[in-house]
Order: sequence, then C-alpha cells, then structure tokens
Amino acid sequence: QAATQSHNATGRVTALDGLNVTIAHGPVPSLQWPGMTMAFVLERPEQGRGLAVGDTVTFRFRQDGSRYVIVDIREGEARP
Repeated sequence: QAATQSHNATGRVTALDGLNVTIAHGPVPSLQWPGMTMAFVLERPEQGRGLAVGDTVTFRFRQDGSRYVIVDIREGEARP
C-alpha cells in the first residue's frame, strides 16, 4: 500500500474550524472502514470555501501519519 494512496468517501459536514473539518461519512471500502464521524484536515485553506455544516460532500483523502488529509472535496448529493 503506497503512502500516497487516496481513498474516496461521501458524507455530511458536521463541524468546520479553519483547516479542520469533521465529516460523518459512509463506509470506505478501500480501508475496510464502516461509516463513522471523524476529523479530517484540509490540505489547502481554500478547500473550505463555501462549505457549511450540514453540506453533503464527496471527498478524497490520504493518510499522513496520524492525520487524514483531504486532497479534494466538493459539494454534491450522496449517491444512493
């Protein structure tokens, strides 16, 4: 498993604080994770522009040590 491997998920923003965003996300098959609510760090501050608590988002993230860093996030309806 490469250190740069990224994972895709969909979820709902439950908290926003600067570069930190908490997302209640669905299962992440590539990590064998169930759905859960957890904190992520935005890779770049401008990624948070336009995001609000309650938004449904699709996002891609990677693990960086003990942090999970969002490399891409966009608003969108979660697919059924």
